[in-house]
Amino acid sequence: MDSVNTLWEKINDVVLTFGPRLVGAIITLIIGWWIISIVQKSLRKKFEKRDMEPSLRGFLNSMLGILLKTLLLISVVGMIGVQMTSFIAILGAAGLAVGMALSGTLQNFAGGVMLLLFKPFKTGDYITAQGHSGTVNEIQIFNTILKTPDNVTIIIPNGGLSTNSMVNYSTEKRRRVDFLFGIGYGDDVDKAKQVLKKLIDDDKRILQDPAPFIAVKELGDSSVNIVVRAWAEASDYWAIFFDMHEKVYKIFAKEGLNIPFPQMDVHVHK
Repeated sequence: MDSVNTLWEKINDVVLTFGPRLVGAIITLIIGWWIISIVQKSLRKKFEKRDMEPSLRGFLNSMLGILLKTLLLISVVGMIGVQMTSFIAILGAAGLAVGMALSGTLQNFAGGVMLLLFKPFKTGDYITAQGHSGTVNEIQIFNTILKTPDNVTIIIPNGGLSTNSMVNYSTEKRRRVDFLFGIGYGDDVDKAKQVLKKLIDDDKRILQDPAPFIAVKELGDSSVNIVVRAWAEASDYWAIFFDMHEKVYKIFAKEGLNIPFPQMDVHVHK
């Protein structure tokens, strides 16, 4: 009988000691879980308003949820009376070791997050970065996929892409097309400029505002070099570039204007 009473007293002591803690921990867990879900829904709406990439939006939301829920569980277990100091120290050491082992991967992940947040380029843009050029086919969390004009796939890690210089050719709607044409010494410079101006005026793809610019740039070793700068829609850039070179080659010949090429005179002395 005494043993039963002793057992009952111990049970009462345990219930009185840990019961309130357990109830408080359960209540904290329920309320905390509910608050975390509200925070996640609120962030999801803000991400949608900012037109954030769907992949990044879901990833950040889930990562935030995992972090908050982990902290909540640690707090709840601590409320019950379990010592979490050693566990947190072990968890921190393990996290540090994993972070050092995956330093390159984490750098690429951080770079992907930065690219998706600040959007220096988007899918469909033509860029030059890390020694490669191509159209952005896909922006992933760890890598960016480019497609070259000859349909070659290039995979660039986001770490270096986010921390180094990059050229985006698709940001502006208009681009300046630069040409350099040479005529022979003794040719009529004014006539050459008139011919070039007519070619530009006849090409409706070339914009007149800003006005095209034509001038003698330099007196080269074997030619008088004339620079032509004209503005056009970015989508017409390469078509104008190639067409103008072909037209100039044909029209200069008809107008008696010579296009010099490098020559070497060799004198033999006996």
